[in-house]
Amino acid sequence: MTVFEVNGKVEKAKLASDLLIPVVGGMVTGFLATKNAKSIYRNLKKPKGSPPSWVFPAVWTSLYSLMGLANYRVSMKQKPSVADNILYDIQLGLNFLWSFLFFRWGLRGTAFTEICVLLTMITLTTYRFYQEDKKAGAMMVPYILWVSYALRLNYSTWQLNKS
Repeated sequence: MTVFEVNGKVEKAKLASDLLIPVVGGMVTGFLATKNAKSIYRNLKKPKGSPPSWVFPAVWTSLYSLMGLANYRVSMKQKPSVADNILYDIQLGLNFLWSFLFFRWGLRGTAFTEICVLLTMITLTTYRFYQEDKKAGAMMVPYILWVSYALRLNYSTWQLNKS
Protein backbone atom coordinates (compact mmCIF):
# COMPACT_ATOMS: atom_id res chain seq x y z
CA MET A 1 0.00 0.00 0.00
CA THR A 2 1.29 3.46 -0.91
CA VAL A 3 0.29 6.90 0.32
CA PHE A 4 -1.52 7.31 -3.01
CA GLU A 5 -3.77 4.32 -2.33
CA VAL A 6 -7.00 4.92 -0.40
CA ASN A 7 -9.58 2.19 0.15
CA GLY A 8 -7.46 -0.09 -2.03
CA LYS A 9 -7.44 2.16 -5.09
CA VAL A 10 -5.67 5.09 -6.71
CA GLU A 11 -7.65 7.56 -8.79
CA LYS A 12 -4.89 9.04 -10.91
CA ALA A 13 -6.89 11.93 -12.38
CA LYS A 14 -8.16 13.03 -8.95
CA LEU A 15 -4.69 12.62 -7.46
CA ALA A 16 -3.16 14.75 -10.22
CA SER A 17 -5.84 17.41 -9.77
CA ASP A 18 -5.49 17.50 -5.98
CA LEU A 19 -1.71 17.81 -6.28
CA LEU A 20 -1.71 20.36 -9.08
CA ILE A 21 -4.24 22.80 -7.59
CA PRO A 22 -2.10 23.86 -4.61
CA VAL A 23 1.25 23.53 -6.41
CA VAL A 24 0.23 25.47 -9.53
CA GLY A 25 -1.88 27.86 -7.44
CA GLY A 26 1.16 28.56 -5.30
CA MET A 27 3.32 29.11 -8.38
CA VAL A 28 0.81 31.49 -9.97
CA THR A 29 0.35 33.33 -6.68
CA GLY A 30 4.11 33.53 -6.28
CA PHE A 31 4.46 34.95 -9.77
CA LEU A 32 1.66 37.50 -9.40
CA ALA A 33 2.15 38.54 -5.78
CA THR A 34 5.89 38.34 -5.43
CA LYS A 35 7.20 39.66 -8.76
CA ASN A 36 9.70 41.88 -6.98
CA ALA A 37 9.88 39.78 -3.82
CA LYS A 38 13.61 39.06 -4.08
CA SER A 39 14.53 42.74 -4.13
CA ILE A 40 11.86 43.57 -1.53
CA TYR A 41 13.02 40.73 0.73
CA ARG A 42 16.69 41.68 0.22
CA ASN A 43 15.99 45.29 1.28
CA LEU A 44 13.96 44.45 4.39
CA LYS A 45 15.52 44.32 7.83
CA LYS A 46 15.18 40.67 8.77
CA PRO A 47 15.17 38.98 12.15
CA LYS A 48 17.84 36.49 13.15
CA GLY A 49 17.08 33.05 11.81
CA SER A 50 15.63 34.30 8.53
CA PRO A 51 16.34 31.90 5.68
CA PRO A 52 17.74 33.02 2.33
CA SER A 53 15.06 33.76 -0.27
CA TRP A 54 15.81 30.61 -2.33
CA VAL A 55 14.54 28.42 0.53
CA PHE A 56 10.93 29.55 0.22
CA PRO A 57 10.03 28.13 -3.22
CA ALA A 58 11.57 24.75 -2.36
CA VAL A 59 9.78 24.49 0.97
CA TRP A 60 6.45 25.72 -0.40
CA THR A 61 6.50 23.29 -3.33
CA SER A 62 6.96 20.42 -0.87
CA LEU A 63 4.25 21.72 1.46
CA TYR A 64 1.77 22.31 -1.36
CA SER A 65 2.40 18.75 -2.57
CA LEU A 66 1.85 17.34 0.91
CA MET A 67 -1.35 19.31 1.50
CA GLY A 68 -2.66 18.31 -1.92
CA LEU A 69 -1.94 14.66 -1.18
CA ALA A 70 -3.57 14.98 2.25
CA ASN A 71 -6.66 16.51 0.65
CA TYR A 72 -6.74 13.69 -1.91
CA ARG A 73 -6.59 11.04 0.80
CA VAL A 74 -9.42 12.62 2.81
CA SER A 75 -11.61 13.24 -0.22
CA MET A 76 -11.19 9.59 -1.29
CA LYS A 77 -12.72 8.31 1.93
CA GLN A 78 -16.09 6.63 1.62
CA LYS A 79 -17.98 9.57 3.10
CA PRO A 80 -15.90 12.70 2.52
CA SER A 81 -16.99 15.64 4.65
CA VAL A 82 -18.13 18.91 3.11
CA ALA A 83 -16.72 20.67 6.20
CA ASP A 84 -13.28 19.17 5.50
CA ASN A 85 -13.40 20.49 1.93
CA ILE A 86 -14.51 23.93 3.09
CA LEU A 87 -11.77 24.18 5.72
CA TYR A 88 -9.16 23.05 3.20
CA ASP A 89 -10.33 25.55 0.59
CA ILE A 90 -10.41 28.42 3.10
CA GLN A 91 -6.91 27.74 4.39
CA LEU A 92 -5.60 27.42 0.82
CA GLY A 93 -7.21 30.74 -0.14
CA LEU A 94 -5.76 32.41 2.96
CA ASN A 95 -2.37 30.93 2.11
CA PHE A 96 -2.46 32.47 -1.37
CA LEU A 97 -3.72 35.81 0.00
CA TRP A 98 -0.81 36.17 2.42
CA SER A 99 1.76 36.67 -0.35
CA PHE A 100 -0.25 39.56 -1.78
CA LEU A 101 -0.62 41.18 1.65
CA PHE A 102 3.02 40.84 2.64
CA PHE A 103 4.87 41.37 -0.65
CA ARG A 104 2.64 42.95 -3.27
CA TRP A 105 0.80 45.40 -1.04
CA GLY A 106 3.39 45.74 1.76
CA LEU A 107 0.71 45.31 4.45
CA ARG A 108 2.91 43.43 6.89
CA GLY A 109 0.71 44.10 9.93
CA THR A 110 -2.38 42.93 8.08
CA ALA A 111 -0.37 39.96 6.79
CA PHE A 112 0.50 39.11 10.40
CA THR A 113 -3.16 39.15 11.44
CA GLU A 114 -4.04 37.07 8.39
CA ILE A 115 -1.30 34.49 9.05
CA CYS A 116 -2.66 34.06 12.60
CA VAL A 117 -6.07 33.23 11.08
CA LEU A 118 -4.35 31.02 8.49
CA LEU A 119 -2.53 29.03 11.18
CA THR A 120 -5.81 28.52 13.02
CA MET A 121 -7.48 27.27 9.82
CA ILE A 122 -4.55 24.96 9.03
CA THR A 123 -4.72 23.53 12.55
CA LEU A 124 -8.47 22.94 12.25
CA THR A 125 -8.01 21.36 8.81
CA THR A 126 -5.22 19.14 10.14
CA TYR A 127 -7.36 18.04 13.07
CA ARG A 128 -10.28 17.20 10.77
CA PHE A 129 -8.02 15.43 8.30
CA TYR A 130 -6.45 13.39 11.11
CA GLN A 131 -9.92 12.29 12.23
CA GLU A 132 -10.61 11.00 8.71
CA ASP A 133 -7.18 9.66 7.78
CA LYS A 134 -4.15 9.52 10.09
CA LYS A 135 -1.68 9.75 7.19
CA ALA A 136 -3.44 12.82 5.80
CA GLY A 137 -3.30 14.51 9.20
CA ALA A 138 0.39 13.68 9.56
CA MET A 139 1.09 15.14 6.10
CA MET A 140 -0.24 18.50 7.29
CA VAL A 141 2.07 18.75 10.33
CA PRO A 142 5.09 20.15 8.41
CA TYR A 143 2.76 22.85 7.07
CA ILE A 144 1.76 23.84 10.61
CA LEU A 145 5.41 23.96 11.66
CA TRP A 146 6.49 26.05 8.67
CA VAL A 147 3.60 28.52 8.99
CA SER A 148 4.34 28.85 12.73
CA TYR A 149 7.91 29.78 11.79
CA ALA A 150 6.63 32.10 9.04
CA LEU A 151 4.31 33.76 11.58
CA ARG A 152 7.32 34.59 13.75
CA LEU A 153 9.25 35.89 10.73
CA ASN A 154 6.25 37.96 9.60
CA TYR A 155 5.83 39.56 13.02
CA SER A 156 9.54 40.28 13.48
CA THR A 157 9.95 41.64 9.95
CA TRP A 158 6.90 43.85 10.42
CA GLN A 159 8.28 45.23 13.69
CA LEU A 160 11.78 45.79 12.27
CA ASN A 161 10.47 47.63 9.20
CA LYS A 162 7.76 49.87 10.63
CA SER A 163 7.88 53.29 9.00
